Amino acid sequence: MSPEEAIAAAASPERPVLIAGPTASGKSELAMRIVRAHGGIVVNADALQVYANWRILTARPSAGEEAALPHALFGHVPGGAPYSAGHWLRAVAPYLDHGPRPVIVGGTGLYFAALTAGLAPIPAIPPVWRQRSGERLEAEGLCGLLRDIDARTASRLDRRNPARLRRAWEVAAATGRGLADWQDDTPPPLLAPRDALCLVMEAPKAMLDPRIEARFDAMLARGALDEVRANLPGWDAARPDARAIGAPELAAHLRGEITLEEAREAAILATRRYAKRQRTWFRARMADWTRIAAR
Repeated sequence: MSPEEAIAAAASPERPVLIAGPTASGKSELAMRIVRAHGGIVVNADALQVYANWRILTARPSAGEEAALPHALFGHVPGGAPYSAGHWLRAVAPYLDHGPRPVIVGGTGLYFAALTAGLAPIPAIPPVWRQRSGERLEAEGLCGLLRDIDARTASRLDRRNPARLRRAWEVAAATGRGLADWQDDTPPPLLAPRDALCLVMEAPKAMLDPRIEARFDAMLARGALDEVRANLPGWDAARPDARAIGAPELAAHLRGEITLEEAREAAILATRRYAKRQRTWFRARMADWTRIAAR
């Protein structure tokens, strides 16, 4: 299905549109085309584009694009501040209740899952448990964390994903209750998939790889190195916003640890790996969403 056919399939101009897709697939451009042609507001569903201190490296819409069309939840969080799917879900809720039709776009699958399937009411986990899970991981590896995770939770986890294993361990350690128990208490979603036009951009590796390389070079040309330089004072790799792809690599270059070309190559490789993880998530978790071909 082409993007134009997908838009035509929307039941009404009030119906929310959700657009997921891997990085560099053109989803932001599609969202802006929809709003420009059919009205609405572009709402961000990318975990790094929420941060005010990153625009270039996270491929946020430009200041001109944001001024030309209604946008929301872009760059509204100070750098260094914690921000979770729960934060985002609370922030997006008003755009579902009133105002122009939201066109929600991004590559963070967890945000879309929270929106359309509900989010478990897990309390905020104190930072000390993050530190302890890291110490445990370093001392005993993933198997050490897995030993302390209850069987029901373990059966639901991707055991190749250290981040998910750490999260499960931290929840159990901090709350005394397994992640699966919390998940089973998930309330109804804010937006049921049947009430929205749910689209997934399909972009094969052969298409994305050259796009990713060209886009990172364009980021460098637009000042990505200066953007990272501005973030170096007080740099903390453990901060959520430090996960912006390209930021750790360019920071290492600015510290004199690697050449710019080495940083470039590492960032492009990291972006390609991230796109692969995104495609895997979308295939597994959004099987019933409408597929549209990137172009």
